[in-house]
Amino acid sequence: MTTTDWITDIALLLVVFRQLREGRLDIKSYLIPLGIVSYVAQTYLSSVPTAGNDLVLIGTLVAIGAALGIAGGVYTRIRSAGEHLFIKAGAVSAVLWVLGMGARMGFQLWVDHGGSDNLARFSAAHQITTADAWVAAFVLMALTEVVTRLATIYVRSRMVTRAQQPAVDGQGAVATADQAL
Repeated sequence: MTTTDWITDIALLLVVFRQLREGRLDIKSYLIPLGIVSYVAQTYLSSVPTAGNDLVLIGTLVAIGAALGIAGGVYTRIRSAGEHLFIKAGAVSAVLWVLGMGARMGFQLWVDHGGSDNLARFSAAHQITTADAWVAAFVLMALTEVVTRLATIYVRSRMVTRAQQPAVDGQGAVATADQAL
């Protein structure tokens, strides 16, 4: 792993650790993780191989990334305080984020430190055609995890905001629902 790889992986881990402490949900909450994964995708994703079982590998890891991202978003607390929304990643959200990031980092370390022959044999046996398929699968997994987590948080934040809107009951009285998801 290069220094850039370490910095990028650590930055993605810090995104969720930063959210272990409650903070205001704002545009930075979305742009920072999207910026990091955009950089990773632009740096490491040169192609998406489609031969052999490459798409099966990619699809499997993308599905895992989506599941981790959605679950991470569901286990992030969102609450309203006045006109602002606040988020706090729960323990489950943090564990899922570290699990996804840790699996990618662990895989890369394993390949770099003696696992490449085993990976080559596995790839040949399962018709995974190139190392680029593994790169694409893991980069797209990370991208999917981030995007689905943020999308889940966005949808849930809209639900909290909607719950905060004054509602008119059948007799014309205004009521508010002050709930946190």
